[in-house]
Amino acid sequence: MTDRLPLPLRLRRLAREAARFGTVGAFGFLVNVVVFNLCAQAAGLGPLQSGVLATSAAICTNYLGNRYWTYRHADKTRRRREASLFLLFSCVGMVIENGALALSHYGLGFTSALADNVAKNVVGLGLASLFRFWSYRTWVFRGARSSAGPVDGAPARVDA
Repeated sequence: MTDRLPLPLRLRRLAREAARFGTVGAFGFLVNVVVFNLCAQAAGLGPLQSGVLATSAAICTNYLGNRYWTYRHADKTRRRREASLFLLFSCVGMVIENGALALSHYGLGFTSALADNVAKNVVGLGLASLFRFWSYRTWVFRGARSSAGPVDGAPARVDA
């Protein structure tokens, strides 16, 4: 039997979790944009190659931020599983993110630097972030909510 927290407390925890995820994501976004533009503009790499390199760099920084801050209370005994799932879902997010770039650049013919940035870093990253938030909290950092300890004097959720 499960003792569930009242809805307002669960919503407060979800809001705090989403805010932390967003903060980590904002830092990852900066890494992503800087690396993407350095690769595409300064190094002259193609848009998809630049996108994959930029997203890979952001995935590394986001894992550290999410593991050690957003979901620091998650079960730490199964790190290999956690890292594998994080990488899997991050790669799916990378496909979403760079798929939007490919569609815009090659499918629709919007080839300017601005169009590439909007397609990848606004549309693609927005969609990929929604997917990542859901998948990380559902599959990767499981147990983060149950072992996070009391919030506002309320007992933590207990699974029996």
